Amino acid sequence: MPFKICIIGCGALANSHHGPAYVKYASEHPSTELTACCDLDPQKAESFSRCFGLRRFYTDPLRMLETETPHAVCLVVPPEITCGLACQVLELGFPLLLEKPPGLTTAETDRMIAAARRSGVPNQVAFNRRYTPLVTALKQRLSEVAPPGGLQHLQYDFFRIGRTDPDFSTTAIHGIDAARFLAGSDYAHIAFQYHEFPELGPTVANILLDCTFALDSGGDAATAQICFLPVSGAVIERATLHYHDRLFFLHLPIWNAFDAPGSLVEVFQGQVARTLSGPQVSESAEDFVLNGFYAEDSAFFDDICSGRTPQGDLVSARQSVEIAQCIRERRSAYSIEISA
Repeated sequence: MPFKICIIGCGALANSHHGPAYVKYASEHPSTELTACCDLDPQKAESFSRCFGLRRFYTDPLRMLETETPHAVCLVVPPEITCGLACQVLELGFPLLLEKPPGLTTAETDRMIAAARRSGVPNQVAFNRRYTPLVTALKQRLSEVAPPGGLQHLQYDFFRIGRTDPDFSTTAIHGIDAARFLAGSDYAHIAFQYHEFPELGPTVANILLDCTFALDSGGDAATAQICFLPVSGAVIERATLHYHDRLFFLHLPIWNAFDAPGSLVEVFQGQVARTLSGPQVSESAEDFVLNGFYAEDSAFFDDICSGRTPQGDLVSARQSVEIAQCIRERRSAYSIEISA
């Protein structure tokens, strides 16, 4: 019996990164069937189907799901319509991989969490930084050499070119979630600063976050600074992690841009201990592999095939949505609620 996959949303991201990932997965797992895709624009749906070898295409997602009864559904649509479609898919009982952000607000995220709980359907949020091979290599190395709670400070720089979007928070959520994932901890407190550029647009701003993570088991709390510059000179994401005697420099291969194909450098007591490139740890120089899209898609499909609960579900994404919402609403501070 084939493992049937359906895709909702045939736009730019689906074509550039997810489509190639689906094809690669199907080529490596012969029992996989790329069954059908759907987009409100019939030309987009037909083009995606033809380009990536899906058997059929639709313009009505519910009709597609009821007709095809897939084993897994991938939702790659604009954030404004993610919540409504995700709830429908979950309530129909189909395992769901959904693109970030998983809702524009915590209320939307909570709606999706509730729908998943009612139906008992497995789900995963496509935060691709969590699955980027260089990030996986760094997390593995930290488990080998870094003591639990040893992180002192994390710096995350997130730069883009000419991004005058009305709402940059839907992109900034990647940096928020990546820093949280690298630290292995939720945020406890955040102070926000905004440097506005009204001449570039009414909502364009540099956004600075001074963060403290939740206390670890040893009673220590690491700090972080996250810097978002949407109108800068290069597309860059870089993380620097400070431990007591080790330093890690992570340069992500975002969009095949400035730092591509990416690198990870470990410094121990002033000496370079290890250097890795993106292709070394991913065994590929393809952009959709270097940037984690293949790993996130394949992890979800493997989990569903094996009956495992996927990592990185809607519940795990909730705080990242909450902090992105703080940026959208231009709040000055964030703190978790501590129960008495």
